[in-house]
Amino acid sequence: MGTGRLEAFSDGVLAIIITIMVLELHAPHETDIAALHPLLPVLLSYVLSFVFLGIYWNNHHHMLTCTHRVTGAILWANLHLLFWLSLIPFGTAWMGEHPFVSTPAALYGVVLLMAAIAYWILQRQILRSEGPESILALALGGNLKEKLSPLLYATAIGAALVHPGMAYILYLVVALMWLIPDRRIERALAQASSGRSVTRGPA
Repeated sequence: MGTGRLEAFSDGVLAIIITIMVLELHAPHETDIAALHPLLPVLLSYVLSFVFLGIYWNNHHHMLTCTHRVTGAILWANLHLLFWLSLIPFGTAWMGEHPFVSTPAALYGVVLLMAAIAYWILQRQILRSEGPESILALALGGNLKEKLSPLLYATAIGAALVHPGMAYILYLVVALMWLIPDRRIERALAQASSGRSVTRGPA
């Protein structure tokens, strides 16, 4: 089958995940600006998680743009990814309610690491289905960000047990790293639509 139903379902789940996170932002009873100060950890946790979910949505969309058919393995791999992404609101709320506490900071990293692994599995299943000469396979070269992100997550999990602040910095580094647009798939699609041969993107 095509990718339309899979993409629509994934978009709906991600929208619900973001909505759940927003509902964790409770307005203070007081009306002065000082009343917002205790909410800053929760708000900052929300912003960080929103960025991560936006990155996943963006990359997921681009990957499915290059996908022509969906197999059973791809369906389950996509559900596996959505499972870990659905845990982000829980990790976000716990970390926001208990800033600079080791266990919530470490758990947040575990969720991010497992989501990254799940995305890699989904990508492998799509590449297996599309074949080595597909647009996606030719667009995806050795990307340093894809290799570095799980390593930074694992490092952050360990750092959280010693100094949660270091873990937060590493999470932010990964988010900022992925905010830089990845044009490989866009270039490959543009080349394919113009009839030119597709070349591998830079590492």
